Amino acid sequence: MNIPFGENLVMNALFDSFQQRGVTFRNRIGVSPMCQYSSQDGLASDWHLVHLVSRAVGGAGLVFTEAAAVEPLGRISLGDLGIWADEQIPMLAKIAKLIQEAGAVAGIQLAHAGRKASSATPWAGGSPLTKAEGGWQPLAPSAIAFNDESPVPTVLTLEGIESIKQSFIQAAQRSIEAGFQAIEIHAAHGYLLHEFLSPLSNHRTDRYGDSFEGRIRLLTEIVQAVRAILPDQLPLWVRISATDWAEGGWDLEQSIALSQILKNAGVDLVDCSTGGLIPSVKIPTGSGYQVPFSDRIRQKTGIATAAVGMITTPIQADQIIRSGQADIVLLARELLRDPYWPHRAAKELQVDHHQYPKQYQRAW
Repeated sequence: MNIPFGENLVMNALFDSFQQRGVTFRNRIGVSPMCQYSSQDGLASDWHLVHLVSRAVGGAGLVFTEAAAVEPLGRISLGDLGIWADEQIPMLAKIAKLIQEAGAVAGIQLAHAGRKASSATPWAGGSPLTKAEGGWQPLAPSAIAFNDESPVPTVLTLEGIESIKQSFIQAAQRSIEAGFQAIEIHAAHGYLLHEFLSPLSNHRTDRYGDSFEGRIRLLTEIVQAVRAILPDQLPLWVRISATDWAEGGWDLEQSIALSQILKNAGVDLVDCSTGGLIPSVKIPTGSGYQVPFSDRIRQKTGIATAAVGMITTPIQADQIIRSGQADIVLLARELLRDPYWPHRAAKELQVDHHQYPKQYQRAW
């Protein structure tokens, strides 16, 4: 059953299909982008193939790659996935094809790390890389370091901003060539586009700062340019941090205003996360703690939303969809713990139309 947005007599459930433009998601469970820090020169590897395709075999309706850097300077670490070069397309194309053959939609997230770039991998401590370790100078809207350990970033010039915009456009074009069916622009978690959005990290006085309209300009220009080259049948998503959880920062009301603008620009869904801009912020985490942001943005603007963050049980995920708080739920750590969570959820929720891989049917 697929009920269009706004027809609330019968609400959608977790295992109902979801239609966006020309793409049909078999259910409303998505694999959230999760960095693996396992690339060399931005290239996807056998690790990425097994990791991502196993989640499609596991029954998710959507499988996102991790954040794919649109240029080398936009990597969080030397191990980040990239989509800045044509040589990165073939393995990504193989992965996208196998995800689709397993019944899921293949999605890719396009990202630039901004001032949080040039860091060691988490298991190597995550500290800023030195030049001797292969590090580089991060870029940002303003000369404000992420924390006391981080270098002060180089302020982007207007020419630099234009270059990054072109990098996102070219990355989107490569994503199309690789066969991805959904593209998400990463404007959350304190990375470059979020840094432009928030008044805590953007102190510019030119047209890319100084006001709400200025701070959202780079994101909206990228969205418009990417939408212009995307085939009409492919959905475009944007991930935002709906709040910085800090006084004077980006907040829900600005997120609602931005979401309306994104909707008018051809964005099909806003993926609602929070935080990541500044360290040591007190975030009231708990089960489904970010769902109210997805709910509010969806109800205020009418745009489709995704809920993410500490969604762990089938009943919880199903209730989020049934109550109209989101159109899709994105799971991260829970799908690291259990790649077959969607199959288990279908069994627990007694879904009679869920399809198991024929090779695995005897187990269910």
